[in-house]
Amino acid sequence: MWRRDFLLFFIVILVFSMISCARNEKQVKPKGKEVVKEESVTAVIQLTSSAFKEGELIPSKYTCDGEDISPPLSWSNVPKGTKSLALICDDPDAPIGTWIHWVVYNIPPTVNQLPEGIPATEAIPNGAKQGISDFKRLGYGGPCPPSGTHRYFFKLYALDTQLQLKSEATKEDLVGAMEGHTLGTGQLIGKYKRK
Repeated sequence: MWRRDFLLFFIVILVFSMISCARNEKQVKPKGKEVVKEESVTAVIQLTSSAFKEGELIPSKYTCDGEDISPPLSWSNVPKGTKSLALICDDPDAPIGTWIHWVVYNIPPTVNQLPEGIPATEAIPNGAKQGISDFKRLGYGGPCPPSGTHRYFFKLYALDTQLQLKSEATKEDLVGAMEGHTLGTGQLIGKYKRK
């Protein structure tokens, strides 16, 4: 008799546990959907260059082996509500860690390109501002890998605000200021190997 009662008690506990798990599973699912929905809000900006295509070698003109001037960049599909754009170029293959080549921010949302040879000044003609690279100077510093082929990531961010940054801002300053304000992103990767 006690075995039957024990078995019945065990079955009741098992059924109760299964119902409880099913309820918890239902509660977790909406949270997962919210996260996916939040991520899907980010628009994909088309970022290109007339100097090189995605994954191709960057011409030496835009490196330390040439004129060391910034390459031409253009973009489309900027999301509605964009108040400014920001650009970061870095090299994750550098031997001492990611090397920052270019920091640009507060690009007006009406601007859809950066011509080649942007001057190395804080304020540039289109109204945007440039920060400090890891070369410890304003503006663009071209690829100059010590060895092997390195990848150079040009990343464009559409933001819902104008950024208030100190003079000579770094990538770290920019990334911190952009947090929670990104509406869309675009990326172009070029490569370079010294001859």
